[in-house]
Amino acid sequence: MNQPITPASTPQLNLPASGLTALRPVDAWHLAPWIIALAFYFLVPPGFHTLGTNVLVMILFTLSLDLALGFAGIITLGHAAFFGVGAYAAGVMVSKLTPDPIMGLLLATALAGVLGALTGMLILHTQGVAMFMLTLAIASIFYEVANQWRSVTGGDDGLTVPRPAALLAYFGFEGFRFDFAGKTAYLYALSVLFVWFLIAWRIVKSPFGRSLDGIRQNPRRMRAIGTPVWWRLVAMYGISCAMAGSAGALQAHAIRLVGLKSLELELSGIVAVMLVLGGERRLYGAFLGAAFYVLVHDWAAAINPFYWMFVVGALLVAVVLFLDGGLMGLLDRIAALFGRKKSGEEQASGDAK
Repeated sequence: MNQPITPASTPQLNLPASGLTALRPVDAWHLAPWIIALAFYFLVPPGFHTLGTNVLVMILFTLSLDLALGFAGIITLGHAAFFGVGAYAAGVMVSKLTPDPIMGLLLATALAGVLGALTGMLILHTQGVAMFMLTLAIASIFYEVANQWRSVTGGDDGLTVPRPAALLAYFGFEGFRFDFAGKTAYLYALSVLFVWFLIAWRIVKSPFGRSLDGIRQNPRRMRAIGTPVWWRLVAMYGISCAMAGSAGALQAHAIRLVGLKSLELELSGIVAVMLVLGGERRLYGAFLGAAFYVLVHDWAAAINPFYWMFVVGALLVAVVLFLDGGLMGLLDRIAALFGRKKSGEEQASGDAK
């Protein structure tokens, strides 16, 4: 016979808390970069959004290098080649085909990803110095193609990019026009960075990302247990190059000028410095390293436009010598220090009771 259900016999459901109350302090910390980015958009005076957009573009570019070099262990100093490919592809798309920035972004991402996968099939047959030199050779080839193909790229004069149409204009929405203040470009770059960050986070935390970590540490052992090492490295390199192409497209739409500097070895070195400053194999390290480099560069160049590299070089030497893990390592030390302090206070409170 069915028993009546009384309040005492009703099963209790342990439902998780909703909203921010369900977030642990460690989880809530992940919101900090995005809250800071949105606060920057609303609080800074006009004229600073262009600088903020440059920071976001460099964060995305640094994040792409971290996937290849940090997580997969692919030694490259020619990553600017795919940044430049994305910039030129987006610029040519706006100039000659359609002013819609989303279509240009998709084309730049796809083209850089395909070229990255194809060149990755070549360089990933090698290791060490040979791989390093092949990446430099490929970057040099891309540079010369852009320099000689003047009818498309403008050569050493550069490619002037017309102002893109409003975001989502392809769907009939006329809001968010690109303006001289750079507010729309900032939101555009922030949105693309957020989407790519979610993709990168999912990749790193997936079994695919875990296997790449094993390949980076011991490729022979991973190959012995049946892992398709070469194909996984090619896939990761292609994804990394696609992300770099997206960063190049964002810069082309934001500053509306693409030059050979977007393909130069110097840019590859700069993004490597950003990665070292922030910390490898730490996705948020790209945020810290790129933001720190761009802001210090802007500040030092304003003081002395001839010797700003001295300031950046001294900071890089200091980080390498004294901060294991870059700026993210420094944050880890601070968090550990506060954690020990809090634990000591709780223990003292318990002893007093």
